[in-house]
Amino acid sequence: MTLKIISAEDILFEGETSAVHLPGALGAFTVLKGHASLISTLTPGQVRFATPGGEKAIKIEGGIADIDSDVVSVCIY
Repeated sequence: MTLKIISAEDILFEGETSAVHLPGALGAFTVLKGHASLISTLTPGQVRFATPGGEKAIKIEGGIADIDSDVVSVCIY
């Protein structure tokens, strides 16, 4: 699955991942390959994701996540 994390200033990450853990407004949730389409607002916390090189995390203050067809797009502020 592909993960894209972007802000107004930069692309923070774009690449393949096997799992993404997001701080959703209604509670944290994990996205795996084949996840149903979803749009969620995000709260302050960490976006954690698994890459072939290991687990990584990016601290966020909030944003929006769009999950569709094994592409996870995260727009943060």
